[in-house]
Amino acid sequence: MSTPYPFTAVVGQDDLRLALLLNAVSPQVGGVLVRGEKGTAKSTAVRALAALMPETEVVPGCRFSCDPAAPDPSCPDGPHESRPGARRPTALVELPVGASEDRLVGALDIERALAEGVKAFEPGLLAGAHRGILYVDEVNLLNDHLVDLLLDAAAMGASYVEREGVSVRHAARFLLVGTMNPEEGELRPQLLDRFGLTVEVKASREPDQRVEVVRRRLAYDDAPEEFAARWAGEEAAVRQRIMAARELLPSVRLGEGALLQIAATCGAFEVDGMRADIVMARTATALAAWAGRTDVLAEDVRQAALLALPHRRRRNPFDAPGLDEDKLDETLERFGGQNEDGDGDEAGNDDGDGDGDGPGPGGGPGGQPEPDGGPPGDGDVAARPEADEAGKPQAGPGGGAGERAPARASEPFRTKVLSVPGIGEGAAGRRSRARTDRGRTTGARRPRGALTKLHLAATVRAAAPHQRVRGRSGPGLVVRRDDLRQAVREGHESNLVLFVVDASGSMAARQRMSAVKGAVLSLLLDAYQRRDKVGLVTFRGAAAEVVLPPTSSVDAAAARLESLPTGGRTPLAAGLLRAHDVLRVERLRDPARRPLVVVVTDGRATGGPQPVALAGRAARLLAAEGTASVVVDCEAGPVRLGLAGQLAGELDGTAVTLDELRADSIAGLVRDVQGAGTRRAA
Repeated sequence: MSTPYPFTAVVGQDDLRLALLLNAVSPQVGGVLVRGEKGTAKSTAVRALAALMPETEVVPGCRFSCDPAAPDPSCPDGPHESRPGARRPTALVELPVGASEDRLVGALDIERALAEGVKAFEPGLLAGAHRGILYVDEVNLLNDHLVDLLLDAAAMGASYVEREGVSVRHAARFLLVGTMNPEEGELRPQLLDRFGLTVEVKASREPDQRVEVVRRRLAYDDAPEEFAARWAGEEAAVRQRIMAARELLPSVRLGEGALLQIAATCGAFEVDGMRADIVMARTATALAAWAGRTDVLAEDVRQAALLALPHRRRRNPFDAPGLDEDKLDETLERFGGQNEDGDGDEAGNDDGDGDGDGPGPGGGPGGQPEPDGGPPGDGDVAARPEADEAGKPQAGPGGGAGERAPARASEPFRTKVLSVPGIGEGAAGRRSRARTDRGRTTGARRPRGALTKLHLAATVRAAAPHQRVRGRSGPGLVVRRDDLRQAVREGHESNLVLFVVDASGSMAARQRMSAVKGAVLSLLLDAYQRRDKVGLVTFRGAAAEVVLPPTSSVDAAAARLESLPTGGRTPLAAGLLRAHDVLRVERLRDPARRPLVVVVTDGRATGGPQPVALAGRAARLLAAEGTASVVVDCEAGPVRLGLAGQLAGELDGTAVTLDELRADSIAGLVRDVQGAGTRRAA
C-alpha cells in the first residue's frame, strides 16, 4: 500500500481541512462537498483524512463492518455471537464515476435464489464504506441511478438489494465526501442538499505559498516514507485532538441563544427545509468541541453558517454559491449579538484558529476568494454603434465595426420538450427515449455478462419445458444459467444539445437579442434538468467560433451567453459547418450520446460569395448524417420572409418561433424534432 500524503502537510486550504476535521469529530455533520478548480489538493486532502481517523472496532469476519457492541440484527453475515471485536483502520472506499449499480450496492445470485432459495450476496461498495468514508471524485458526473441509490442509503442508513421479490438489507452509514470541478457541471439539488458542508477551494496566488506547495510535493514524490515520517508528530497530534474532541462532544451545550441565531440565520437566507438548521447546530457543536470548549459561541454559529449554507441558497443552476457575510453578521447581532466571551476570536485560545500551535486549521471564517468573472474577451467589449447588414467586411467574429455590447437576457421561461426521434442507448437522462437500466419493461433477452434485472416470467417460460429432463422431483423450479432472461427496459437518455446562435447585425436590436438570449437561457435550464451536455457555437462578422465546447456545465454556457456581443454580417454556413465539426469530434468521444442541434437565427445569410447556397449545402450535410435539429425562428416585424423555415427544411428538422417555444403557448406543440430521413420515410 502506498504511503498517503500527510494531512498536516497540505499547504493552506484552511476551510477544506476544517470541514473534513469537523466531520471526523462528528460524522453526524453529514459529509463535505469540495468544489474547486483542478490541482487544488482536493483529493489529496480527502485521502489523507482517512489516516487521521481513529481505528474502528468491528466484528471479526463480518463483511459489513458490524459494531461488536451493537451488531446489525439484519446483517447478511449474522447473527453475530458476543465476542471481542477486532480493530482496523477506518475504511476509505472510492466510488468510481462509471461504477455499475451492482458494484455500488452489491449483487444477488438470482440463479441460486430461484433454484435453492439461498440469499447468496456479494457486498458492494456501500457495505465496505459502512462506518467509514465513501469518497466520490467528480461527484457531479455520477450517473443518475447511482445518485438515487446514494440518496436512499444516506436517508435510511441502509442499503437494499432487490431482485424480483428477493431482497437483502444491510446497514450503510458512512461519511460522504465528494469533490468536483464546477466547470464540468453542477450537482442535482437533492444530492447537493445531502452534503452537510461545502467549501470552495482555489490555488493560492501568493508566490511564497505556491513555492512551498511545490517543495513539499517534490519531497514527497522523491521519498514518500521519509516525508511522511517528518510529519508523523503533527499527524499524531491532530489524531489525538480528534479523539479528545469526540470525547468532549457529548458535553458541549447548545444554548437557546445559539439555537435562535441558527434558526434566524437559516430564515434570513431563505434556505429550503430544516436540514440546514440541523446541520448548522451539529457543525457549531463540533466547532466548540474542536476548540476544546463546552459552550457554543456566536463565532461557532457564524463559521457553521459559512460552511453549511452557501450550497443551500441556490435557486437555479446559474446562481453561484455564496453567502453575504455582512448580512450574516447583522442577523447574528440582531438575534443575540456576540457572546460575553468576546467578539469571535478567543483571546489566549490557541486551539480555535489557524495561528495557534495546533497543527489543524482553525474555526475562523477564512473568507473565500471571489470567483473569477465571466469569460475573457467578448464580455468586456465596449458599446459601439450598430452596423448595417451591408456594412464593411468585419475583421473577425470578435471585433470589427458594427459590434455591440452584450444585451442582457430576458426572464427565462419553461420550454416545450425538444427530443431526438427514435430509441437511443446513451447515458441515462430525461430527454429522449432510450433503452436503459431503469424504466418500464418492454421485453426480455439473454443476459450479456452479469444479470442485473431479471425478467421473471421469461425466465420461468425458458426453464419450464426442461423440468422433466432435469429430473425435477420437488416443488422447486430447476433453473440453469441458460434459462435466465434479462429485462429490456425503456427509459430516457440525455443528449448533447448544441446551440448554434446567430449573433450578427440582423439580430442586434437590443430588445430582440434580449428575447433571444432569454429563450436560449430557458433551453439551457431545460437541458440542466434533463441532464444533457451542452455546447455553444456563435457566428457573426466573417466566421464562427466555438464559444463553449460540449460540457456538462450548463452554468458555464449561461455565462458565455450573457457576455455575447452582436454585430456584423451573417456567416450562417460557417456556423453550421462549425457545428458539424464539433459533432464529428463528439461522436468519437461519446458515440452513444445522440446530438440535438438548436439553431437560433432569423434565417438570413450574408457575406462572401453565394452565402445562401453555401448555407443550404452546410444544412444538407448535417441532415445527411442523421442529425436531429430544430430552428428557433427569431424573425420579427410585420413582414416575414420565412427564411428560418426554409433552413429547417434543408436541415430536415423543425422550425419553431420564440412564442411557440413556450410550454404554455397554444400556437404549437413541439414534442419530437424531425430527424434526417423521417419525412422521406413518411
